[in-house]
Amino acid sequence: MKFSRKYFIVLLLLVLGAMVLAACQPKDWIINLGTEKNPILFAAVPSGETERVLSGFEDMAALIYEDTGLVIEPFVATSYTGVIEAMCQEEPKAHMAALATFSYVLASEKGCADVALVSTRFGNAFYNGQFVVKADSDFETLEDLKGASWCASEKLSTSGYIIPSIMFSGLGIDVETDMGEVVEAGSHEAAVAGVYNGDCDFATSYVDARSRIEEDYPDIMEMTKVIALEPDIPNDGIQFVTGFPEDLEATLVESILGLFETEEGMAAMDAAYQWEGMEVHDNTFYDPFRQILDASGMDIAELAGE
Repeated sequence: MKFSRKYFIVLLLLVLGAMVLAACQPKDWIINLGTEKNPILFAAVPSGETERVLSGFEDMAALIYEDTGLVIEPFVATSYTGVIEAMCQEEPKAHMAALATFSYVLASEKGCADVALVSTRFGNAFYNGQFVVKADSDFETLEDLKGASWCASEKLSTSGYIIPSIMFSGLGIDVETDMGEVVEAGSHEAAVAGVYNGDCDFATSYVDARSRIEEDYPDIMEMTKVIALEPDIPNDGIQFVTGFPEDLEATLVESILGLFETEEGMAAMDAAYQWEGMEVHDNTFYDPFRQILDASGMDIAELAGE
């Protein structure tokens, strides 16, 4: 049976049209996103006490629902890695996230996340980390910490491990071979509490994680001391999974920015992550940080599993 040229062209156009139509169909996870049946899953990391972080973001979600009618379901993941994996699944298990700098860079490298907002504290979109030791210890400089045991929130934490590792490397200290035990405490507050409790010789955290646990450790400021600070690090923020509907993202960004204009919104954001404000930024905001990683010899693509 012979096909005419005209018949072949018509058939080809039908096939191409079907392919285009299929490509234009929304992915299953996008359909009715932001409803009770398909809530927007918002992943946070255990930067501080899990109950406080979750409570703050639940309040945030309730306020956004009042403003937009969009249903957000926050949860606190057990690790930075867990959030990245949740965003990178074919059907994402997290549609939004509050990743710290290094974790976001990894997720971006994997093509799973796009930054929308960067937080501010004290009017600044950057923060610093710190090295904390017992006040009566003999540790005075970073060089003194060679061979010491180390409490960090986890090894994907920017101020808790990545930047300190780069700083140690600059002093000729290999964190893999020249340090004592590294304890992944699970949060910045738990890391500094580890020094107070004698679980490790020093801790690295954001400045000043100790103030968040003074209720449980009233004399922690007197019993511990800061011997060094880390350079400026871009703040954490809010990211959306790649492919998130643009109209919903625009609505959420506007609503989140509006939270900082109300007492209830400010209280929720402070309880969660001590956020005092937010700025709109795109992926290029993190380029200077990427350059620091490149200069240190750290391979982002390798860490991202590419």
